[in-house]
Amino acid sequence: MEGALTLSFDMALVLGILALTVVLFVREWVPADVAALLILIVLGLTGLVAPERLFDGFASNAVMSILAVMVLGAGLDRTGVMEYAASLILRLSQGEETRLILALAIIAGSTSAFMQNPAVVALFLPVASRIAARTGYPLSHLLMPLGFCVILGGTMSMVGSSPMILLNDLLLAANRNLPPGAESLKALGLFEILPVGLGLFLLGLAYFHFYGRHRLPSDEQGPAVTPGTTEGYFERVYGIRGRVAELTVDASSPLIGQSIQDAEALPGSPLILAVRDEQGLRVAPPGEQLITSGTVLGVLGPDETVGRYAAAYGLLQSVQMRQLEEAFNPARSGISEAVVPPGSRFVGKTIGELRLRKRYGISPMALTRGEEIYREDIRRIELRAGDCLVFHSGWRELAEHAHEKDFVVVTDYPKEEQRPQKLYMAVTFFALAYLMALVGHFPLPVALLAGAAGMLMTGVISMDEAYRAISWKTIFSLACLIPLGAVVDSTGTAAWVAQEVVAPIRDLPPWTLQIAVALASAMAAMAITQVGAAILMVPLAINLALASNASPLEFALIAALGASNNFLTASNPVNSLISGTGGYRQRDFVRVGLPLTFLFAGASVGMVNLVF
Repeated sequence: MEGALTLSFDMALVLGILALTVVLFVREWVPADVAALLILIVLGLTGLVAPERLFDGFASNAVMSILAVMVLGAGLDRTGVMEYAASLILRLSQGEETRLILALAIIAGSTSAFMQNPAVVALFLPVASRIAARTGYPLSHLLMPLGFCVILGGTMSMVGSSPMILLNDLLLAANRNLPPGAESLKALGLFEILPVGLGLFLLGLAYFHFYGRHRLPSDEQGPAVTPGTTEGYFERVYGIRGRVAELTVDASSPLIGQSIQDAEALPGSPLILAVRDEQGLRVAPPGEQLITSGTVLGVLGPDETVGRYAAAYGLLQSVQMRQLEEAFNPARSGISEAVVPPGSRFVGKTIGELRLRKRYGISPMALTRGEEIYREDIRRIELRAGDCLVFHSGWRELAEHAHEKDFVVVTDYPKEEQRPQKLYMAVTFFALAYLMALVGHFPLPVALLAGAAGMLMTGVISMDEAYRAISWKTIFSLACLIPLGAVVDSTGTAAWVAQEVVAPIRDLPPWTLQIAVALASAMAAMAITQVGAAILMVPLAINLALASNASPLEFALIAALGASNNFLTASNPVNSLISGTGGYRQRDFVRVGLPLTFLFAGASVGMVNLVF
């Protein structure tokens, strides 16, 4: 074929690096951010990217936009916006389950047009938990519609999901390698894709209203946990039975000189949740703290277990809670659930290695992974993304560490760091940022950072809180992978692949190739994350469009939308966050998500062709 590209050494090298990328992400031999760093290093060592361009990803518009959106979302969270959201959802639904699912999905999905999907889900998990506790409806009936509609809602703007944030950078980068005579690609406006995303969002709402809600898990899981319902909930779900008792260590007790960890490891030991000694009162005491004569232990367990333990180890059991009454006041402490999100520093470490009591002031009690519930010897279990931890802690200690993003608390608990008096300032600067991006002549990251700076200057959020709100692993992974997308395009690899793909199907209608791009992007997202799928598939889609004389913008948009089309696996952070909390199994995601995956692919192609 005249003018046909031939496979060069650089193209073959890029294809090999792409294969390495897929293997590293699928096999998970190393964390995702480490895998991204390795790919960046390989690109530098092979000379495929010039040294002066190797770190361009760290200064990209996409990275700065994601960073700003994370800070804006944290500012809204600090001012108690979610409290208003919970009340609004309950008023709109009037307590009826079908309306409740619809109202929760509409409000959360609409919010995801302005914030990143995982951040929206993290904000709405306690909202859903509170609603479930008030209404008695199973949390599993609320979280999947919420999560999936958040994914769909993220397609309504250029900041809702990582693929959409990346799209403009990828479009502008593609201009450097367009063939002579091809029209330059332009960046899309903040809400230019709103008609497409709105159509997909309405499709999701209709899907759950008429069909999807009937495929949700039917087993009754009980209401979500709140400080007032902890005992019954945790006994029913995790088998954590009993009540809190106060035990005083007698002078003749064999526990004297032993550590809290050693005392808990003894046969028939209850859970030790608080200690009072000469050093004072401590909730969730560290495992290495030594027991002395006169130490008062606050334990949780069945009456018979506590009684046997006290008799065996010389402990005096108080009839009433006296010295530890403050420690177990529901206004001060209680039992909580938290999900380990992707990118957490907890992933890959055992509970024992994390030293949660000493570092965070929380006592681990149980762990849920899929259908399995672990209660015994959990210190040896290596944590994975999506695990659901159950622990006892003080609310103040929990609030201090909940914003570090290593775990997402799904229990509705008293938070002392809220700033409701700053609510109007937070909403004002949030709206101003988007207004500047929408009607002004300001670049998107500049407008969003201006809103974040306004929140910082007015005390809505402190600088330390802003740093903690940013998922640095997400930022780092994205910045490291951006040069890979550029080299796929600049070396001609994308054009060569497009040529080889189009040649056998040149006579087929263009929409068949678009459907293939949509589904291929979805499969890539399941294998190498949404960011990786967008970076690899958008340049390829543009070259496919050029090879088939179609619109590069339409193909690029379909590829970016397809990279968001992952309702099936935990490689989507949204699924990872809701799986443990909702008690979902992999087959639940397949039952509900597989039909929606194909509907999304078909609808995205149809809406893009209709609008653009």
